[in-house]
Amino acid sequence: MPDLSSFPIAARWPAQHPDKLQLYSFPTPNGVKVSIMLEETGLPYEAHSINIGANESWTPEFLSLNPNGKIPAILDPDGPGGKPIGLFESGAILIYLAEKTGKFLPQDPAARYQTIEWVMWQMAGLGPMFGQLGFFHKFAGAAYEDKRPRERYATESARLIRVLEDRLAGREWIMGADYTIADIACLGWVRNLVGFYGAGELVAYDELKNVPAWLERGLARPAVERGLNIPPRP
Repeated sequence: MPDLSSFPIAARWPAQHPDKLQLYSFPTPNGVKVSIMLEETGLPYEAHSINIGANESWTPEFLSLNPNGKIPAILDPDGPGGKPIGLFESGAILIYLAEKTGKFLPQDPAARYQTIEWVMWQMAGLGPMFGQLGFFHKFAGAAYEDKRPRERYATESARLIRVLEDRLAGREWIMGADYTIADIACLGWVRNLVGFYGAGELVAYDELKNVPAWLERGLARPAVERGLNIPPRP
């Protein structure tokens, strides 16, 4: 049986099944990337809810695994060489799980790097911009008298979603016929933009054709449906 006692996070959130991959997360657009990926791959795992509303990601135990204090993070008892490994950053975790399982990342070198390219695009652009737009449109930022920040993020979010719209022209998934970690990285963010954030009108979402069809295909996948709710909200 793997020994996780050297990881402080395992003391605060004990593993009932230490032989399984441990997921420390919350169902945000970043968090569900990993739960969706785990559901898609079928890897055995155990999910621990990190209540970000209660600042649990800033506890010493969580920071011992992710010094950046953000979800998600994982602890894999069967890492490289059979040794436990802890990882943070959702994009890095997606690549790790894809390589571990041989799924959702093309074997062809050129296609592999192009897939990673789109994951990096989501990490650097789509996620941060959509998140800022959500803050200034729905949360505390909505009360700001100066609306220029919201306009800035709305304009950039509209540009980014049209990059995705153009990419999906004639394609079922971001990489073409094959569903990959690029799709997994983006699905939750687009869903949040038009759903939870209610910002579809700000980016003229109704004028798009390819992105809504792609989102509908993605949300229809059983693993995506399950992963969107893991871990359950408190």
